[in-house]
Amino acid sequence: MPLIVRRSRGPGDGTRLSGAALRLAVLGRGNVARSPTIPGAESGSKCWIVRNLIFSNAFWILWRPFGLRRLLKVESCRLTESESLIPLAWTSLIQKLSRAPGIFLLDQRKRFSTMPEIETSQRNSELFSPPSDVRGMTKLDRTAFKKTVTIPVLKVRKEIVSKLMRSLKRAALQRPGIKRVIEDPEDEETRLIMLDPYKMFTEDSFEKTELNVLKQLNVNPQISKYNLELTYENFKSEEILRAVLPEGQDVTSGFSRVGHIAHLNLRDHQLPFKHLIGQVMIDKNPGITSAVNKINNIDNTYRNFQMEVLSGEENMMTKVRENNYTYEFDFSKVYWNPRLSTEHSRITELLKPGDVLFDVFAGVGPFAIPIAKKNCTVFANDLNPESHKWLLHNCKLNKVDQKVKVFNLDGKDFIQGPVREELVQQLGPLSKGRKHSVHIVMNLPAKAIEFLGAFKSLLDEQLCSSELLPMVHCYSFSKDANPAKDVQQQAEAALGISLDACSSVHLVRNVAPNKEMLCITFRIPAAILYKNQTVNLENHEDPPLKRQRTDKAFSEEKTQLA
Repeated sequence: MPLIVRRSRGPGDGTRLSGAALRLAVLGRGNVARSPTIPGAESGSKCWIVRNLIFSNAFWILWRPFGLRRLLKVESCRLTESESLIPLAWTSLIQKLSRAPGIFLLDQRKRFSTMPEIETSQRNSELFSPPSDVRGMTKLDRTAFKKTVTIPVLKVRKEIVSKLMRSLKRAALQRPGIKRVIEDPEDEETRLIMLDPYKMFTEDSFEKTELNVLKQLNVNPQISKYNLELTYENFKSEEILRAVLPEGQDVTSGFSRVGHIAHLNLRDHQLPFKHLIGQVMIDKNPGITSAVNKINNIDNTYRNFQMEVLSGEENMMTKVRENNYTYEFDFSKVYWNPRLSTEHSRITELLKPGDVLFDVFAGVGPFAIPIAKKNCTVFANDLNPESHKWLLHNCKLNKVDQKVKVFNLDGKDFIQGPVREELVQQLGPLSKGRKHSVHIVMNLPAKAIEFLGAFKSLLDEQLCSSELLPMVHCYSFSKDANPAKDVQQQAEAALGISLDACSSVHLVRNVAPNKEMLCITFRIPAAILYKNQTVNLENHEDPPLKRQRTDKAFSEEKTQLA
């Protein structure tokens, strides 16, 4: 029988209700529908019927007829529909009551406390979560992930399925890897449409427009239940790992993709499960055939790191595409970070055809190659012999080998050798009519600032305007509370001069909790670049640098630090 939600004098009327007064144990489901006038209701007031509910206790809701607050008590009633979908009642009840004019759940307003309830998001994940007995698994057993769940279905004639699905987008099941339409095991002429188990419980769960379409197509809106078997293939990687790893611990579902390689950075508590995690990453990501874990920091001379193959093939020779350019290399012997793609593009866009780039720590060419493609002259250097080899290879691969001069030198030697020699030409007597710019990129965040001292007294005498002096883009890490100011101060200490009037700082990315990667951009002061110049640590007269756009969240710290 239907349940009447009627005005009642609640405990503590006019005061805060206790948690006990709001206790609710929902075992059924509910739809809210406006009803005709009910005997006993106040004249002109709005009454509501909540059907198909089972309650072990009453609960209270706030009722506002004509703007006046009242407490309504929901009495118990008997279940009139299938009990197969009972556990999802609270979801439906909340959705319906929240849309009902004049009715406000006190719990939603957070003005009263209730008994602990399973949150909707938790309950949703439980339905499509792997079986609980996979917890603690360290060797992947795919057969252990079988599970049967009950799903609401709608039986329809097969010839109208396509037309009907367009009208049932809201009600249909939205779950990757699970077909929304399946064959009816009892009738070859009909199909079963899988419905969303969090929205659809009985025919009353359909919206009015949906019911109209069903009526037009002569479809019975009665909802049936279907036992759906889920297997390992139906679960997402995050769901699998969350079910396997100890409860409450962080789950690794993300990784850096380098061609066919998934590069993970596992935490200590995940290491007992590392081989399982690696295999799941391969299974759930098409094109990934190898999963590796970094086992030390990038702190050596050549900027590569030791890695362990967790699962899959041990082939580290890979090919990647970034910003429409192709790079090939041995990932175990060079540095490559796919998270820097946006930064590579940002610097590339700063240069114009005819400009000159000196790439001090070039790696395999992610700055040098796209900039060379813009008809710029590029001098690219890397100390790592493997990076040097693959840099030459990638220049040929991208057909810019005639525009890039490649070196295999220490950064300081590169600056004081090839860079100095070219700057003498670029900034010499013939530079007065020069319109192109000179840029120097120093992407070695852990140590690049230490190399800034190599620019001190690099040239003999100033023969050009300060506006033609090179622009430096130097990368660094910071753990400071004010990372932009910290990086500027690091650069100033290395150069021995203030950069207040001629620098900007760009946030590149968050590397780890409380660790940022930044890029400070400045024009080399003449007082630093030339010999016999007076250095004023407090200030100098170089023209100010235009402010650059940076990440919005970083905008207050990014530029013109005072």
